[in-house]
Amino acid sequence: MARRRLEPRLVEHTWSGTRSASPSTPTATETAKDALCPSPSWRAPPSELTARDRQRMLSRSMDAVRTNPQHEGATPARLAAATALRRLGHAFVGHDIDEALLERIAAAVDRILPEVEAGAPRARPVDDMKRRLYESPPADGEGMDHFPDCVVSGLANPMGIAIRVHREGDDAVATVTLESAFEGAPGRAHGGIVAAVFDDTMGFVLSMERTPAFTGRLTISYLAPTPVCEELEFRCRLRERNGRKLLIVGEARHDGDVVAEAEGLFISIPPERLGIDRR
Repeated sequence: MARRRLEPRLVEHTWSGTRSASPSTPTATETAKDALCPSPSWRAPPSELTARDRQRMLSRSMDAVRTNPQHEGATPARLAAATALRRLGHAFVGHDIDEALLERIAAAVDRILPEVEAGAPRARPVDDMKRRLYESPPADGEGMDHFPDCVVSGLANPMGIAIRVHREGDDAVATVTLESAFEGAPGRAHGGIVAAVFDDTMGFVLSMERTPAFTGRLTISYLAPTPVCEELEFRCRLRERNGRKLLIVGEARHDGDVVAEAEGLFISIPPERLGIDRR
């Protein structure tokens, strides 16, 4: 059965070649449904399912360190701390918090922060950070990772989105649940976060093509509100290549419906600039 595509809803606005559909206020049914992942608009308690999902996320992070050389330097302790801080951020945004607890949180952070800031600065040379992405293409079905501190797909970034990406044929496929801290309009993901996920997923298409490149232009068509606290799928693929220019397209789906589409123009650079031998 063919998947249904949603048409744009409400009034469309044009801005820099990008159109967006204005989201509506969530209904009472949507409010109850979103209790699994509370936002500031409805203060539902976390569910047992959410706790299990978070435990699986932490286990996946630990497995990534043991099996993926791209996570060198991201120790289990660093990943565990990053995961805990992401959970704290989403819980902070998604729940009412007693003033006394807020003061305790601030005091605890103030005690720890000087010790963290006293550590030696970390250096992440771009050559070492990106080289492995283009050395060999991933096999079909294989998971893919950028560098561990990547703000979109890095599991060691406490402020990151932590998407999961794998290859399906010619597609790079990302799955993610955007939680409370990434909310824009009530119950809806911020459009900038959606754009960031598209950009990062398109970057994995470049890895599949073994072509290092930089984003030249990214156009997002927001066809329907993108929900928070619901699993989303982003699919991107190469449509056209002309010299140094690569045109990559993609779509985001929720429950089978297309909620956003993207088109990215990328400009390739010589592999030698990253120390890659293409022979």
